[in-house]
Amino acid sequence: MKGRVAALDEAVGLARGRLPDVALEAPAAVVAKARDRAALSGEYTVVALAGATGSGKSSLLNALAGARIAEPGVRRPTTGQPVAVIVPAKGGDSEHGADDLLDWLDVRQRHVAGSRALESATGLVLLDLPDHDSVVTEHRTIAERLYERVDLLVWVVDPQKYADAALHARYLRGLRDHAGVVVLVLNQADRLAPAEQRAMVADLQRLATEDGLAASPVLAASASTGAGVSELRDLLARAAQRRLAATERVTGDVRLAARALVEACGRPPNSRREVGAAAGLVRAWESAAGVDEVADAVRRSTKRSARAATGWPVTRWVAQLRPDPLRRLGLGRDRLRAGTDDLLRSSRPAPAAGERAAALSAVRTYVDAATAGAPDHWVLAARSRAADVNLDDVLDRTVVRVPVGAARVPWTWRVLAFLQWVLLAVAVAGLAWLITLAAMAWLQLPAPETPVWWGLPAPTLLLLGGVVAGLLVAGLGWLVGVVAGRSRAATARRRLGAAVAAAVNDHVIGPVAAEMDALARCRAAASKAAA
Repeated sequence: MKGRVAALDEAVGLARGRLPDVALEAPAAVVAKARDRAALSGEYTVVALAGATGSGKSSLLNALAGARIAEPGVRRPTTGQPVAVIVPAKGGDSEHGADDLLDWLDVRQRHVAGSRALESATGLVLLDLPDHDSVVTEHRTIAERLYERVDLLVWVVDPQKYADAALHARYLRGLRDHAGVVVLVLNQADRLAPAEQRAMVADLQRLATEDGLAASPVLAASASTGAGVSELRDLLARAAQRRLAATERVTGDVRLAARALVEACGRPPNSRREVGAAAGLVRAWESAAGVDEVADAVRRSTKRSARAATGWPVTRWVAQLRPDPLRRLGLGRDRLRAGTDDLLRSSRPAPAAGERAAALSAVRTYVDAATAGAPDHWVLAARSRAADVNLDDVLDRTVVRVPVGAARVPWTWRVLAFLQWVLLAVAVAGLAWLITLAAMAWLQLPAPETPVWWGLPAPTLLLLGGVVAGLLVAGLGWLVGVVAGRSRAATARRRLGAAVAAAVNDHVIGPVAAEMDALARCRAAASKAAA
């Protein structure tokens, strides 16, 4: 029993603030009642005689106790306050445990059994309750409060009202989970002929079966003649000796409340639908974050850097005059190293209205898919957590924190840059040689012999070769920049996609999953309690 109560208490705690308070009142009350009953004496079994006006509960109580304790009468209602008969338990608990129980039940009229009629029913507390159909509202309220707390209910019916629809619909059908702690007694059986009595008991058994109480004993008794009283007394004595009625009653209460809570938790969501909606959500946020725009900026920035590093030194400065696409967006590794990333902002424009609307619509679509089948209040809790996000700020922070710029200049670029300077030096050397020869000719100085390489004067070959080779290396550098740009753009695309996916998980999927995990744990705990 303790495991069931703990599971129900866990389910109630998880559902608190996520299901309507009215749906949690009953299970919370059951948990409180179970713990209160467990803290009280287990040596006593509380049995209540319940029934309608005129059913003869008080007379039956006197017959069971073998003494005139309750005062039956013609004037209705007769019983206004519950009356208790205590059969002391054996051992050290004595009457103190019964007093604690009756204090909890708020039963003030108490009598200790003095006759020997109930001597075998040690540990029994027998209550005579007010009528459930009393014209006095207070009496009905007392009766119904005690119906919820006693361990075993003996429903006393009479031949005129045993089939009353209100009795079965309002009370007996609600006890289908407590069939083991319910007894039906057809009182005043002495008014019936033997054949009528057998037929009426059979009909009462049929009605009990329809109410879900097929396992509940059905007896015929007469408080006037004593017929059937000893049989009922023996049944109550056995229940008191077993000391299981309290546990069975609480177990039935817990299972009933837990089943209602399981139903309130709805059905589990469709995981396939959720996965598809999550993928669509990530794509929508990537579009709003401008992932493709940033990746293209990385490609163009890489080409610019390659041209600046490997281009012909005489003209490479032209490439540096063009603005860096990444810097124009306020992105790059140098920006990330410049200060605290929480303070960094990019220069890229905010998402367009259409992209923002698509991103927010994707959030709603995902939440609907992830919470499909969940109760409305739980869905609203998940929506509120997912909606609590500043989309523009989150996406900008996500993009700006991703290092999309080059970490270092590739060694191939360094080699080509070094080669460019060597070729430039060769061309300059050839040019200087030619200028020297021209100057000597202008001054009519004897010119030294100029070597010829491969059919061309050496200085001319050096000048032309250096320039042409430099342009070829610049072309190779452009090709390297194109390849590197595509590679870096793809890498940046993957990193940005991963960052956006992480942001989606942190701000939408994670919070919604936490709510749905709480729902799953609530459902599992309630199912455990209801098993």
